[in-house]
Amino acid sequence: MSKLAYLQCPSGISGDMCLGALVSLGVPLEYLIHKLNHLGIVQEYKLWAELVQRHGQQATKVHVDLLSDHDDHHDHHHHRHLPEIEQIILNAGLPVRVEAWSLAVFRQLAVAEGAVHGIVPQKVHFHEVGAVDAIVDIVGTCLGLDWLGVESDETGLPLLYCSAFPTGGGTVRAAHGEMAVPVPAVLKLWEMRGCPVYSNGIERELVTPTGAAIATTLAKEFGAPPPMSIQQVGLGAGNLDLAIPNILRLWLGEATDVGINVSNTSPTLETISVLETQIDDLSPQAIGYLFEALFAIGALDVFTQSIGMKKSRPGILMTVICLPENLLNCETVLFRETTTLGIRRYEQQRAILQREFQQVETEYGVVRVKVAWTGNANNKVINNVQPEYEDCAELARKHNIPWREIQRIALQNWYLQFMPDVN
Repeated sequence: MSKLAYLQCPSGISGDMCLGALVSLGVPLEYLIHKLNHLGIVQEYKLWAELVQRHGQQATKVHVDLLSDHDDHHDHHHHRHLPEIEQIILNAGLPVRVEAWSLAVFRQLAVAEGAVHGIVPQKVHFHEVGAVDAIVDIVGTCLGLDWLGVESDETGLPLLYCSAFPTGGGTVRAAHGEMAVPVPAVLKLWEMRGCPVYSNGIERELVTPTGAAIATTLAKEFGAPPPMSIQQVGLGAGNLDLAIPNILRLWLGEATDVGINVSNTSPTLETISVLETQIDDLSPQAIGYLFEALFAIGALDVFTQSIGMKKSRPGILMTVICLPENLLNCETVLFRETTTLGIRRYEQQRAILQREFQQVETEYGVVRVKVAWTGNANNKVINNVQPEYEDCAELARKHNIPWREIQRIALQNWYLQFMPDVN
């Protein structure tokens, strides 16, 4: 069964509430502090936690106290740009998934802020959104999800789901002055994902830009919880005293087939976005970096084809496939990392098989195997079985044996474990 999580946010969501829910679920605060120290900004904040009461319910409150005793230090908190934040994350030696998720959240936030202010994401002054507390909140949340073992889907993002958002109301003072709630960045993030929202009658800021960026970047779907067996619930407390308990609830459990229509044995149809552009004046080394950047923000596939362009110049056709909600992120990366002046975009449908990761033991270590099938959990027709490349490569390097041998052993062991009758 796949381990997944569900964010239930009746009183909204913020970065520190996410951290509180994760610590409540058992993520050691010492682990978060140790990993976050590698960001190189430890002198700018203090991280600590306490148990608090919200309308008679106990929840975990995580504090990110900024150490801004000097004016220049204070200014530094409020004027980080996306490239600087990206470099902080890339230099921290974080787990692979944590690095990719953290970058994706900040890039999503940069796209939203850029759209609000009419500037490219790289030029956005993040102000309080890019301050130290937001960096700690976002990277810390990604560390916690990874530590809990929440699995990744085919796009590399966590199996995380989220409830509808309460809109809140009133006004809040921000770096740009008095603003109506929801603030523009939050509205833009909701718009980018088509999020469901509602009013619970509370006229306060309930969803912060950091909380919205985490949820809209990492969550697969919004609304009712997915079919799951709940193993544990974490409670993260917010700062405000509200008419209802100001608590974010994070459900942790395993996916189940309860309530799913499993009678359909056909591949599932889904809508995808396709981006295309031709390039004839870009260094080949930049193409490799571009692939990594696109996959890090959720591209489903990226590929190039050799083409002949005007005046017989050789070039490449760059194609990016992504989910519609990731189109703007992928388009932003293409404009930022290539010399193109225009990108074509269109939507298509694709048929996809159901798939899951299963683990097999080998004499050299554990290898994840991706299994694709039609049918249902009780009557599966296996269509494809493939050991994960990275797992095989890591073991091949570690034991100095051919990658093909690890791949062969993993495939053989999978059949012995899961399909013994075939042998």
